[in-house]
Amino acid sequence: MSFTRIAVVSCALIAFAASLCSAADLGQVVRTLEQGYATLNDVQADFNQRSTISAMKREEKGGGELFIKKGGGKDAMFRFNYTKPKQQIICNGKKVWYYQPDQKQVMVMELAQMFAGGNAVALNYLTGMGHVSKDFDIAFGTEQKDKKGNYVLELTPKQKNPAMAKLQLTIQGAAVEQFLAKGHPTTPFPIVSSMVTDQTGNTTRIEYSNVKTNRGVDSGKFTFKVPAGVEVIKK
Repeated sequence: MSFTRIAVVSCALIAFAASLCSAADLGQVVRTLEQGYATLNDVQADFNQRSTISAMKREEKGGGELFIKKGGGKDAMFRFNYTKPKQQIICNGKKVWYYQPDQKQVMVMELAQMFAGGNAVALNYLTGMGHVSKDFDIAFGTEQKDKKGNYVLELTPKQKNPAMAKLQLTIQGAAVEQFLAKGHPTTPFPIVSSMVTDQTGNTTRIEYSNVKTNRGVDSGKFTFKVPAGVEVIKK
């Protein structure tokens, strides 16, 4: 083997060893997520959503802008403004409005009703109110990191529910590195993407971008005034 080839192989081995040493353990990644959420008051972000219906082998795509604002327990609020398909899902902490402007209909239900049947775990994750290590068994994914250096977590609910058989979270590698370097979280919302798989194998993957945190989102963003001519359907 030539000196050049030996040097190249040596450098490759050193780089590989360095990458292993720099990888965080599972507990450190989970703490980056949980302690980051503890500093989160509100978040605004763009999102792209891809849902797959297993039985029909059909994929649906959507996207838009989301807002989440933490409150005291049940008062957590959220708003999803979909540009495709055009619709809105708004919650003020007590009621949920599902507005479809093209059909001139809005469905109204109590928040507790929407998340009945074990779906509270999904709500806790959505609003950032829960502690994932309390609600889930957590492990790294098949690959500990994705191609961009972000960490992939596989979460299985400790209590079985129909809405979520498994949750996959991709956590910013940079957020984990900063957490390790400084000893405290610097990113309130370190999630790059999430994917929920239900008991029938259907999946919904959401990728987040243009994330803005703790900007003081107005609570008025989470109320809905029914437009004239829109039918109200109460569940």
